[in-house]
This record gives sequence, C-alpha cells and structure tokens, in this order.
Amino acid sequence: MSSATSKHLTSEKMAELSSPSSASPTASHNAAASPAAPGHNNPLLASPNPIPPRTSSTGLHSRASSQSQNLSFTQPASLPAVLHPVSEADWLSQRRQTTNWRSPTLSPGVMAIMQHQAQPPQPGAPPQPLNVDRYAHDDLNFTPKRSWTDDKEKVIRAPFEYAISHPGKDFRAQLIAAFNAWLDVPPASLDVITKVVAMLHESSLLVDDVQDSSELRRGFPVAHAIFGVPQTINSANYICYVALQELQRLDNPRCISIFAEELVNLHRGQGMDLFWRDTLTCPTEEDYLEMVGNKTGGLFRLGIKLMQAESSTLIDCVPLINLVGLIYQIRDDYMNLNSKEYTENKGMCEDLTEGKFSFPIIHSIRADSANLQLINILKQKTYDTQVKRYAVSYMESTGSFTYTRAVLATLIERARRMAMEMDEGVGKASGILRIVDKMVIE
Repeated sequence: MSSATSKHLTSEKMAELSSPSSASPTASHNAAASPAAPGHNNPLLASPNPIPPRTSSTGLHSRASSQSQNLSFTQPASLPAVLHPVSEADWLSQRRQTTNWRSPTLSPGVMAIMQHQAQPPQPGAPPQPLNVDRYAHDDLNFTPKRSWTDDKEKVIRAPFEYAISHPGKDFRAQLIAAFNAWLDVPPASLDVITKVVAMLHESSLLVDDVQDSSELRRGFPVAHAIFGVPQTINSANYICYVALQELQRLDNPRCISIFAEELVNLHRGQGMDLFWRDTLTCPTEEDYLEMVGNKTGGLFRLGIKLMQAESSTLIDCVPLINLVGLIYQIRDDYMNLNSKEYTENKGMCEDLTEGKFSFPIIHSIRADSANLQLINILKQKTYDTQVKRYAVSYMESTGSFTYTRAVLATLIERARRMAMEMDEGVGKASGILRIVDKMVIE
C-alpha cells in the first residue's frame, strides 16, 4: 500500500471515529446518564442533581485536565434543563440526621444589596459609559459615617445574629448578676460589661465550631454550615472589635488592659487545646488545668475583672471565678460523654468525634498507658455510635467517670466554702451558691 493511500485511509478512519454518529447507542446513553461529578461513587455525597466539577479559587484544580477539555469541547447550541427543585434537607441530611430547623431568611435590606451588587448585565443592553475622569476629582474617602449602612452591617453580622437567635442558658449573665451582689457596679457600667461578655462569648463559639468541625450548636446547624467558614470567621472577629468599641464607652483604661490580657489568655488556652487534638498528644492533668484556666476561665475572669474595675468595693472575686470556670469545664467534659441533653444539642459524645482530650478522657488514657484503644479511637474521629459506646464503656472500666465526679464534688465544696468566707456573714452569697449548686452531678 502506498504512503498516500495509507494517509488517506487513516484520515477517513479518524473522521469516522470522531463523528458523533459512530459512537454506539449504549456508550452514548451511558455518557449522558453518568455525568462526571466529584464523589459520584460515594453515596454519602450523592446529590439528586448532576453537579459540575469544582474548581479551586487558586486555579490549581485539575489544571491539565481542564486545559485538554477546553481544547476539545464545543458548546452546544442549547442544553436541556438538568436541575430540578429539591429540598436541601432531603439530600444534605443523608450523612446525618439532625434536629428539625427552619432556614434563616434574609432581610429585605440584605436582599437589596445582593440584587444591586450582583445584578448581571442585561442581554442587548448598551454598555455603561466609562468615566475615568471621575477618579481625578470625586470624593473617594469612603468613611463609615459616609457610606456604611445598616443593610451592610446586617450582612457582616449575619452569622453572629443567627447564633444569638438560638440562645443558650445565659450562664455568664447569671454569674455577673450573682457577683454584683458584692461588687455593686453602677447600672450603666454593668449593662456595658454584660453586653461585652455576651458578644465575646458568642463570637468565640462561632470560631470554636469551625475549629472543631461541629455540626450542631444548641440543637441547630452551626453558623458556618449556613454562611460558610470565611464569612463566619470574619463575623466573629468583627464582633470582637465591636465589643472593644463598646467597652471604650466606660472611659476606663484599666478595662482596655483587662480586655487585652484575657483575650490573650483565651487564645493561649484554645491554641494548646487544638495542638493536643491535632497532634494526638495526651496532656497531663496539670497541663489540662492550666489550659482550662486560660481558655474557659479567660472569659469568666474578663467579666468579673471588668466589674471590679468599675466597682468602688475592694473585694477580690478572681480566685472564686477561677474555681467556677474549672468546675464548669470539667462538668461540661463529663456531660458531653454522659448527657442525653448534650446528645440532642451537640451530637452523641461529640468530644470523641472531635478527638478532644477532655478531663475524663485524659484520666482514662493515663490510667493504663499501655492500652492504646482509647487514644486510637480519638485518632479515628469516629461518627460510629457503637464505637463511641465502647469508648464510654472503656472509660467506665478505668474509673474515669467516678474520678471526674469526685473531683467535681471536691471543687464544688471548695467553691462553697470560699463564697461563704468572702461573704463574711453579710448574706450576699446566695446567688453564687445557687449557681454552684446547679453544677452538682447527681
């Protein structure tokens, strides 16, 4: 066969293979019925609608594949509609069932901003005239007083507002009221302090839920599951600085110093807690107590120290609030593994799924350091309820829950004695004693 004939036949064969009509009906049907979506073989990620491949914001995702597809793909004249209305709850909850909840609604102001800023150009509309000269003389000083609106404020605060729309037990406000029986802070100052502590507490929970990969908070989906991680973190940080602005109303330099000091302590404690979890490093009990004093005790101390700075009464409440913070966190660790209420609000034994070294878990691991079962369960960060039940049973066998209850009882009795000594028979300790008594585990 001549070279020319061979080239001719090869060209005809290539044309035949590239022709749409040459593909088998079965292959064409399978290609149409099976869109290539990430995780399409994983039933946990299956969506009722075909989803196109995601691309990274960095543009690094499947770069070579994208380039080859761009070179060979021809956009058809029209595409049939493939998306069908479907409730998110029907398929997003395939992985895990959660408490019933209502989707948040956007305010008219937020909707107006979205429509104004994201309005696509209309087909056939004349292009907007470009005016470069305006940059030579227009006032470009976009100060908040000039351009920041309530609607924009709502956009930034949305994750925070969502979080506070599902209030907790307001434990910190109860503490402030109880200690105020001794400190007698002026009402205006007390209002500011109560507000600042609440803002800092809620903003810290927004970040905690992101860092812990939590799914529920107070029985509702976490904020970042609705607003996304970036917007939630920005909202949490924003509220921190808004709280600082609020604190400046007291016109007390000591308050600003207290604010900075205790937020530093908070982040130190949180950082160590995350480090132990992420490196699978079991801390000592002493390390744990220090971490709690910084992380949990930080916000508790912040409120009481601010009250002392605004009070004319010379009484030091810090040692008692440190004890209360320690009791609160150890009890929270215990209840996370033993409470039906915690299971409903946060998920069953969430600390095991998170891989967290809580008080009873630390005791159990160190009670028999040669047994690696529990630390390996933490490593798996499991959602399996049977594995979690086994872990709880193992901790019971090492006496960790009995030990935790004994420690709590000792700390609670110590807090009672300290409160009575501070009161000196005046009769103002009843509020704090009621709070301490509520933390007793029956």
